[in-house]
Amino acid sequence: MLPVIALIGRPNVGKSTLFNRLTRSRDALVADYPGLTRDRQYGFGKIGPVPYLVIDTGGVAGGESGISELMVDQTVIALQEADVAIIMVDGRSGLTAADEHVAELARKHAKKSWLVANKAEGLDKTIATGEFHGLGVGDPVAISAAHGDRVSALMDEVLAPYIDDHIEPEADDDADGKDKPLRIAVVGRPNVGKSTLINRLLGEDRLVVYDQPGTTRDSVAVPFERDGRHYVLIDTAGVRRKSKVHETIEKFSIIKALQAMERSQVVLAVLDAKEGVTEQDVSLMGLAVERGRAMVVVTNKWDGLDRDHRRHVTEQLERRLPFLDFAEQHTISALHGTGVGDLLPAARRAYTAATRDMATKRLTEELEKAVAAHAPPLVQGRRIKLSYAHQGGRNPPVIVVHGNQTERLPDAYRRYLANRFRKIFRLKGTPVRMVFKTSKNPFKGRRNKLTPRQQRKRERLMKHVRKH
Repeated sequence: MLPVIALIGRPNVGKSTLFNRLTRSRDALVADYPGLTRDRQYGFGKIGPVPYLVIDTGGVAGGESGISELMVDQTVIALQEADVAIIMVDGRSGLTAADEHVAELARKHAKKSWLVANKAEGLDKTIATGEFHGLGVGDPVAISAAHGDRVSALMDEVLAPYIDDHIEPEADDDADGKDKPLRIAVVGRPNVGKSTLINRLLGEDRLVVYDQPGTTRDSVAVPFERDGRHYVLIDTAGVRRKSKVHETIEKFSIIKALQAMERSQVVLAVLDAKEGVTEQDVSLMGLAVERGRAMVVVTNKWDGLDRDHRRHVTEQLERRLPFLDFAEQHTISALHGTGVGDLLPAARRAYTAATRDMATKRLTEELEKAVAAHAPPLVQGRRIKLSYAHQGGRNPPVIVVHGNQTERLPDAYRRYLANRFRKIFRLKGTPVRMVFKTSKNPFKGRRNKLTPRQQRKRERLMKHVRKH
């Protein structure tokens, strides 16, 4: 399982800034997935020697009541759920009573803690950290989350104990996956019918089904065989809105869903047609896209809805989930079995697309056709030229395009290329990541490599040209 890191501290010490840097939220592929929200409390860490999950908690000031007290409760649950707590303090403001309160929470509830003095750019390390040694939660490490100073070194130390435990995902040697079970995570909010759907797929009551949100407490992996194919279905604890959460064990169940995604190859994202698309649905599916998982969108409880309600839900899916236009969408009734038989073939198609090999020759040919049909725009009077393309990875497919001035390529043109490649290479069901690289100019700096004699000859020629 991925290690979990919780960021805690009083308000305005830079927790969200560090969260964005660790997850590279601001650098994510917004152009490839328009409409993908970035306002999340959970993310997959991208800086460090091994993958991990990050929780961004609310600020704890001490002496809370009302809604602030609930934020403290959430912080405590995050500490209990996490493997490591990063306690953040402000290296410029110095020690406060709120910092002492946060440190006390960490001493009581955290498994392991790191003390980090943020906003230390331009400060002497001793000055930035001096006051905080008395907190009793370890020696403070000075960083700058905003500028990235010493953040990588910090994560190398924090994650060092987990390097030996980390196992790289198995290579997908068989693109059809016939020899290995296809791992499918079934995710969604509580009571959308995940366990009912899995029981319907299995043809038996293997999972407890009860009409109360949160019945499933942890991820459950269920292997089975269908039509000569082997599968493993992973049922997850549902994701609930914080204001509606009462049982402690459910509060950070989203961590279980994210870890299930990490173990899976395809995600079945289950929605409740009666409730429509919620913020939690958007957030969870966005995280699956960012992780590059192949996906099938399943709208459950479709039976019994009138025509107007169905039209309303369909419009919601188009409006609120535009970044999932690559995924197959299915409407089902898990309770009655309507449409359920189409899901496993859809998951298989999505996985096949995610692991498809694309030859460099064909990719380059299609790139040339795309440019001929719709040329890149001019930038400062110069045409952006795209030379060739090759595959940079699988699951999800990564297509690398080389050319000049590629950093100036508009987002709309990048999406145009991604959609064209998706159509030509049948990549329905999987995100496609586009990487654009600008080739080095072979003539750049050539003037400096002239011999002295060549340089004098060139100067005489230029003088003659200017004179005449």
